[in-house]
Amino acid sequence: MEEDVENIGLFGLDPGLEAYKDHFRYRIKRYVDQKKLIEENETSLEEFAQGNDETKVTRLFYAAAEEGEIVYREWAPAAQEAEVIGDFNGWNGSGHKMQKNQFGVWSIRIPDINGNPAIPHNSRVKFRFKHSNGVWVDRIPAWIKYAIQDPTRFAATYDGVYWDPPSSERYQFKHPRPPKPKAPRIYEAHVGMSSLEPRVNTYREFADDVLPRVRANNYNTVQLMAVMEHSYYGSFGYHVTNFFAVSSRSGTPEDLKYLIDKAHSLGLQVLMDVVHSHASNNITDGLNGFDVGQSSQDSYFHTGDRGYHKLWDSRIFNYANWEVLRFLLQSEVVAR
Repeated sequence: MEEDVENIGLFGLDPGLEAYKDHFRYRIKRYVDQKKLIEENETSLEEFAQGNDETKVTRLFYAAAEEGEIVYREWAPAAQEAEVIGDFNGWNGSGHKMQKNQFGVWSIRIPDINGNPAIPHNSRVKFRFKHSNGVWVDRIPAWIKYAIQDPTRFAATYDGVYWDPPSSERYQFKHPRPPKPKAPRIYEAHVGMSSLEPRVNTYREFADDVLPRVRANNYNTVQLMAVMEHSYYGSFGYHVTNFFAVSSRSGTPEDLKYLIDKAHSLGLQVLMDVVHSHASNNITDGLNGFDVGQSSQDSYFHTGDRGYHKLWDSRIFNYANWEVLRFLLQSEVVAR
């Protein structure tokens, strides 16, 4: 560990950090030990993040090995019963009960109907579960790829949307990712705030109107803020509610792909702000809604004061929890 710390170039750039070498040494050791533990139990960090095994948490509605069905899994160890509901079953989950395994993962396989997915693309879905006090609650699936507000209702909470477009509607990348520049020159941007008009800008408008100017000013990298879904727009994207969903105010996942592809066509690398330091404390449309008074071991977050950031009014993750690490690492893999 001593050699690892000594080789950090940061100390040469900022000699004032020398006094904190012991803390850097501690941090590096924690990282190395945790990485080794994951690799011993899960083969690799990437395998750990993917979690495509029955014993692991998988991303929402991930493509099953067998065609002809949708597989949905959700980590909710505190739940007593669970079901999936949505437009597809009239919001009645009695016919779509989920089963729980020894790891607290609920799952269900939903066969296709007449050759078509039982849950239509772009239709609303939610995870319904009962906790220890007998109350049933509806939550947006943790691995949802898209979430929207009802535009006809003021201050409406978000609904999860099953996003699996047919090939005719799925964006196909046309340009390869450009090579990493030796010296990044980064243009940081908030897509929603980039319009000249008093409204939220879209991914496609940003791609067509702003990216060419970024390139013309000799930048080689664009860093996007507020890409992960967040119900409170004033948070600048730092109160994330849905960690796998793109911010729907600016468009769909396919629209974001268009932006990224356009950037690549201009020779621009794309970086995204991925917020893993805390989460929105929203209950109905946020990850916080999975916390129903259980112990920290069975929750995404710490309990009590340790799990609440008073300055940010947000929840603090329990990073010691195996499934929390998997969840956050997987969202980073998807973002890449």
